[in-house]
Amino acid sequence: PPSDLACRKDLDCEFFFSLDSDVALTNPDTLRILMEENKSVIAPMLSKHGKLWSNFWGALSPEGFYSRSEDYIEIVQAKRVGLWNVPYISQVYLVKGSVLRSKLSHLNLFVDQGMDPDMVFCKNVRDQGVFMFVSNRDEFGRLVASSNFNTSRLHPDMWQIFDNPLVGTHVVSAGLEGEPCPDVYWFPAFSKKMCDQLVETMEDYGVWSGGSHKDERLSGGYENVPTVDIHMNQIGFEKEWLKFLKDYIAPVTEKLYPGYFPKAQAIMNFVVRYRPDEQPSLRPHHDSSTFTINIALNRKGVDYEGGGCRFLRYDCKVESPRKGWSFMHPGRLTHYHEGLPTTRGTRYIMVSFVDP
Repeated sequence: PPSDLACRKDLDCEFFFSLDSDVALTNPDTLRILMEENKSVIAPMLSKHGKLWSNFWGALSPEGFYSRSEDYIEIVQAKRVGLWNVPYISQVYLVKGSVLRSKLSHLNLFVDQGMDPDMVFCKNVRDQGVFMFVSNRDEFGRLVASSNFNTSRLHPDMWQIFDNPLVGTHVVSAGLEGEPCPDVYWFPAFSKKMCDQLVETMEDYGVWSGGSHKDERLSGGYENVPTVDIHMNQIGFEKEWLKFLKDYIAPVTEKLYPGYFPKAQAIMNFVVRYRPDEQPSLRPHHDSSTFTINIALNRKGVDYEGGGCRFLRYDCKVESPRKGWSFMHPGRLTHYHEGLPTTRGTRYIMVSFVDP
């Protein structure tokens, strides 16, 4: 039977929690917070990223449909914070079991011919004189915009940086770790989940370049410093990657290199694979970029041995990159560098030549 019916019959059921698939709760204390409010029916306030679309209505029209209340926008944008008595909630809410077994016990809560289930539920609750509340006292998560999900992809969340950036990108926000070499900086960029999904997506695509100078993917057909790699545009991820560079990497660049304001444009964005029996290392070279980012996608000492980057001018090495961390360095003139040999396993890195 539906879980609300099961809760009505079970005297030990204290709460009925309804959660739709287009809800992403990021606060692990959500249930505790809602229960402690001690309301008959309560919802955490959620909205779509950057939009006013939320899981509650502030008012009803005379016909019983949506009407914008005077304070709706301020509540959604958290300019007014509190616990709000509202006529409509949806997608995620908590109902006391005692209320289901008393005032709402005789009702078919979700079914009425010609009406959507959420409308039926809220009308039934209102008609029984039970107040519904929504709380924006805490940050609970987001409503997921699912219309552009492409479920044929191995990891559809990776492509959600435009519609659901807090859900999809897995980008880590943290401070800088240091300067391991002159004008080379180290900082966290990806969660471990994003690293794994990017590697799995590339291996699932499987069309790795041969590491030769001839490269039909490039406009001139020639690569001066070839690697075994897959470009972001090959997997249809270039637009999303450039958005990542603009929103997350450009602000870091402005902080690290004062006076430089990056355009955050990049033609060469690719995942490189190093293996002892395939391509273990990379000869000394300059990058065709103003600056380069290099993100480690797996773990040294676990997934591979060796590897790293040596800057010849300074005789300085970055040999132990952490998974999900990026190092950033100038591309031309001063930072002539080489890829050190991978001696065991498979090493993956994500590279972007930014502002070529």
